[in-house]
Amino acid sequence: DEIVSLARAHDCDVIVIDNGLAPSQQREWEKLADLCVIDREEVILDIFAKRAQTKEARLQVELARMQYALPRLARMWGHLDREGGSGGGQGGGAARGMGEKQIEVDRRLANLSIDRCKRELEQVRKQRRTQRKEREKLETPHAAIVGYTNAGKSTLLNALSGADVMAKDMLFATLDTTTRRIDLPDGQPLLLTDTVGFVRNLPHRLVEAFKATLEEVVEADLLIHVVDTSHPNAAQQMEAVNAVLADIGAQEKPMLMVFNKIDKPGATEMAAMCCQQFPKAVAVSARKKQGFESLFAELGAMLKPIREFVEIRIPHHEQKVMSRLHSVAQVVEQDYSGEEACFRVRIPPYLRHEFEHYLVSSHDGD
Repeated sequence: DEIVSLARAHDCDVIVIDNGLAPSQQREWEKLADLCVIDREEVILDIFAKRAQTKEARLQVELARMQYALPRLARMWGHLDREGGSGGGQGGGAARGMGEKQIEVDRRLANLSIDRCKRELEQVRKQRRTQRKEREKLETPHAAIVGYTNAGKSTLLNALSGADVMAKDMLFATLDTTTRRIDLPDGQPLLLTDTVGFVRNLPHRLVEAFKATLEEVVEADLLIHVVDTSHPNAAQQMEAVNAVLADIGAQEKPMLMVFNKIDKPGATEMAAMCCQQFPKAVAVSARKKQGFESLFAELGAMLKPIREFVEIRIPHHEQKVMSRLHSVAQVVEQDYSGEEACFRVRIPPYLRHEFEHYLVSSHDGD
């Protein structure tokens, strides 16, 4: 009642709740306020819809919006029930019937749209898997740039690679992944992928819808976590990013902390404090390309142990182990002719324990 009174006193058009609302809660709020009432998720979906540029991003946003709207369709047709209730008699029943019929039609159309989006996004995921396999053949390490929205991820990618990814001072400027190859000063090649910005309390359906994009994070060898040190809530933003990484199963990945925007007032001191907390972190200004020598040095140090060359023998009946090996390792050679299947692979060190039982030898010099 207090919030509704405040909204009316200020002639507001809409009330925004900084939390998730169930469809029934949303209906009750609108009935009480006689105003449009939206929740946090609807705000984020609207911003995503405005930012989506490519077909893939539009598909992902459309899927999330349809899934969000489906249980709220009754709210869209509530005016028919209100009209019917005021008329009474047969007219009221007819109006309610019309509303119910329209809801059924809309639900069927919404479900068809959801199924279509899922099918098309599955094709996108297949294409991404094919692209990743092609990249793996090149034996080039892959790093994904992650961080809170507007932390400077796209600016960093542009500065490091010379790419021309849109980088603006606004939320969710980039919804699509862009991958570029760079060469570190020591000659080590590296693939860099820019990713969609995270946000606190990121709606789960958006995480699900953007799985095709977020797979780039899950499959990367290394994560570069960019933090806006000029933001007053930088610590909370780091926690939000770590929460999303845990949600998609990428929290155990090797990570380099990059504290960005040290060119802004007060940010240098904040970055120095953060670097004390994270010993291998670096402080940079992506916009002015400051601190890049330290960034390159840390990347080079982290990439040296990125993949270990080993020989593994697996009994033929252990198909699940073979399937897992193919999904996480770069298979260089394979031979199924003996009593056991023999594989020579490059594997991330943090996954070595999964195949310790089948390990024959390491080839560190290769």
